[in-house]
Amino acid sequence: MPSKYRLMPFRFIRKGTHVLLTGDAGDYHLITKEDFDSLLTSSLSAFSSVYNDLKSKHLIADSRDGLCQSIDMTATKYRTKKQFLNNFTSLHMVVLTVRCNQKCKYCQVSCEGEEAFQYDMDAKTAAKVAETIFKTPSPFIKIEFQGGEPTLNWSSLTTIIEMAEQLNLDKKKSLQFVVCTNLTGITEDQLKYLKDHQVYLSTSLDGVEDIHNANRVFRAGGGTYNDFMKKLELARTIMGHDKIDALMTCTSASIDRLVDVVNEYRRLGFNGIFLRSLNPYGFAAEKKEELSYSMERFVSAYKKCLDYLLELNMNGERFYEAFTTLLLRRILTPFSTGFVDLQSPSGAGISGVIYDYNGDVYPADEARMLSRMGDKYFLMGNIFSNSYQEIFSGNVLRNIVENSCLEVLPECSDCAFMPYCGADPIRNYLETGSVYGKRPGYPFCAKNKAIFHHLFDLILKNDSKVMDIFWSWINPHVPLLRNIYEDAKVQV
Repeated sequence: MPSKYRLMPFRFIRKGTHVLLTGDAGDYHLITKEDFDSLLTSSLSAFSSVYNDLKSKHLIADSRDGLCQSIDMTATKYRTKKQFLNNFTSLHMVVLTVRCNQKCKYCQVSCEGEEAFQYDMDAKTAAKVAETIFKTPSPFIKIEFQGGEPTLNWSSLTTIIEMAEQLNLDKKKSLQFVVCTNLTGITEDQLKYLKDHQVYLSTSLDGVEDIHNANRVFRAGGGTYNDFMKKLELARTIMGHDKIDALMTCTSASIDRLVDVVNEYRRLGFNGIFLRSLNPYGFAAEKKEELSYSMERFVSAYKKCLDYLLELNMNGERFYEAFTTLLLRRILTPFSTGFVDLQSPSGAGISGVIYDYNGDVYPADEARMLSRMGDKYFLMGNIFSNSYQEIFSGNVLRNIVENSCLEVLPECSDCAFMPYCGADPIRNYLETGSVYGKRPGYPFCAKNKAIFHHLFDLILKNDSKVMDIFWSWINPHVPLLRNIYEDAKVQV
């Protein structure tokens, strides 16, 4: 028999013969078109399993007590999703120099030559940056050194590390350091120093030798692959395997060879990869015709590569894709992620901030890249001429927050994938001239929406082995379940 019930807020999207419903806090359920019609006409049977499923996921409520309970539960999950707002800025990126010994074709910051010392952060600025960082209310601080090649300004790097450690004796925050380096110029003594100070390394590896050398070249000429390999081995010997991770940037040289890239990462002992699409900043924008590809082509290559990764995991080898893992965490758990591009409002300035070599402060690395292209629209202030409150409570950050809450943005607010997605106001501004942006059809939206469709197709099939793999990616402490290993033994 039909029952009186109230619809809770949800969004929906049609998928073949079914309809996917998603709630404000990320609960989701797939129902047939017939059941969906019954749901909307208040004729869904109270004795049906669909009714109970929707009720348990707080997509409907059938009594006053039930309504209050659903609202309370949804509110609790929603607060959990938004917990990245609680502590304010935890990631602090520091541009020590724009100089670099390489001139990669897709360099997003338009790096300068090794003799351009005017682009180095001086000791006074380095000390002021460290002091500013520790004004954050967040109990967690990650300081990430960027460039150019940050190791070329070694004195300012060590100044910030040692001053931060000294300041933290009083502040007692959770403190972590990361150096983003191409590795090719790093020395043995530098690696020993970084080990002593518990520093992590993030480096760049675009794939096998010909792919890597196609884009990552020395400023003096020639590919960097062989030098990179020697320094990677040295870094691992001194610092340990777990202190070094790598990122790739997908260009036209690698778009059709992502499996080769994955196998190179596997060969070198990495346990995952981030299939990162090209960003339209710096040299990458100047060489767009040579380096870029359509977002449809990227998504197609991503899907094929994900199939390959699932096959590897089916055979008992844990190897994850990082962007997929971030999305799965947002879909399958009530927890937020620290990834700025998957936050609403945008995490730019809230979760992360970047200090340029001259003390200018921007809400994200992309904003700093935009300034290198001549547009300082997102300049939040300068650590010498503005107070912490002026920088972090000013109009730039307020403008970003006001225009990046997906819940109130047209198109986004109605999208079934809204609870799992985020905003990219800086790229919106670059591509459309507006922080608000034009989302449907633009690359950021097109990529995320296509990948969400694909992941939900896999999730809704509910293949136990695929779901075991997904859960093992979300929580690396959870082993792949026994049936996968048993199958792998049989295949061997």
